[in-house]
Amino acid sequence: MTQTASAPPATRSRTVPPVAAPGAPTLPAFPQQPKGRIASWFEGTPGRMRAFLIVAALVSVVFGLAAAQGFNESDGALQRAEANTAQLVRIQAIHTNLVSANADATNAFLVGGLEPPAQRQHFTDSMTTAAKLISEAATAQPADQKALGELNVTLLTYQGLIEQARANNRQGLPLGSQYLKDASATLQDDSLPVLNELVKANQARVDTEFDGIGRGMIWLIVGGLVALAVLGLSLFWLAKRTHRYVNVPVAAAAVLVLLTMAIGGGQLAGASSSAKDTRNISYADTLALSQARIAAYDAKSNESLTLIARGSGTAFEEAWKESAAIVDQRLARGGSTSPAAARQWNAYKTAHAKIRLLDDDGKWDDAVDLAIGTGASTSNSAFTAFDKASGDRLNDLSDATQWELGSAGANLGLLGWLGLPIGIVAALLAAWGISQRLEEYR
Repeated sequence: MTQTASAPPATRSRTVPPVAAPGAPTLPAFPQQPKGRIASWFEGTPGRMRAFLIVAALVSVVFGLAAAQGFNESDGALQRAEANTAQLVRIQAIHTNLVSANADATNAFLVGGLEPPAQRQHFTDSMTTAAKLISEAATAQPADQKALGELNVTLLTYQGLIEQARANNRQGLPLGSQYLKDASATLQDDSLPVLNELVKANQARVDTEFDGIGRGMIWLIVGGLVALAVLGLSLFWLAKRTHRYVNVPVAAAAVLVLLTMAIGGGQLAGASSSAKDTRNISYADTLALSQARIAAYDAKSNESLTLIARGSGTAFEEAWKESAAIVDQRLARGGSTSPAAARQWNAYKTAHAKIRLLDDDGKWDDAVDLAIGTGASTSNSAFTAFDKASGDRLNDLSDATQWELGSAGANLGLLGWLGLPIGIVAALLAAWGISQRLEEYR
């Protein structure tokens, strides 16, 4: 029987560790590093709870800061709007006093010789008031100081020319009328353009602040929504992990955030709405009436200059018509003036029309008498009545504007102080609520 040689058993392959060459340096073995204490602190369910606790607390504090920023930003915008509105009214009062003084000077020039003492005193009072207001305006708004300094220089030139006109007029010298025209030209070409630029600059500041009043709402809403999202997520995660429907302290923190958004948002919305109404009514009416008074005084000056020119005052009459059209337009704005002011302005226009008829008919002396007289149907009488009625109404509108802006954000300053404490309370509530669940794992 033939025996078959069996195959040799299969050998198992083994991995032979590499053998270091003789004389080669031996590398040390590095043991596996244990996880850091911070990383291990956030491991597992307790670690996640700690993460939620930190994030919820931080976001709550951030919400408090955002709410405080929103309240303070809107409150600051209201305060700056109030201050800039006061500055704008102050600048326009300077303008009004200057054109009023010029109207006195030109009208008194028609008298010839010694001008009426009351008119001279009104001129002096107007210039003194303008100088005082310039000083106040420079203090109130440093950005206007340079322009107001330039204005003072032009007024020195204007007053010098007025005194030259008076001196020549008292002596009956025709040269006085030229000095008067030069003084009026200095006021129109040098002084008033500076005031117009100041008015534009302050109007821009007021508009900027009015636009910024509502921006505080953005801080409150964005901060509140982020805080509610984190607190809501924390509540959901805790309920899912601990099988308890509501974590009362965390829910209280969310309610506190929600109440702050609701109450604070209502205050911000109310302040923004009140400021908008003030901007569209009282503030706009104040500007319109102030512009009407400025244009009216300019018209009165041109009325006198037309007569002083003695037949060659066409340009001054055209300027009168332009100014009168501005007055009509500004007075037509609803609520911008009292019926008495509109009535007296129409009476003045009627007197002016009579003056022009007399002058055009060659009755220059009669036209002058009607322009400088003080009787019931004279130009000066009607204009003085308009000045008083419109001035009283302007004071009322200006006071109303300041009061409305001051009261619009009456509670915003307090809410600004409470914003951060509210955020801290919400953070403590959130930390307390999550800590209760965290204790169950110890």
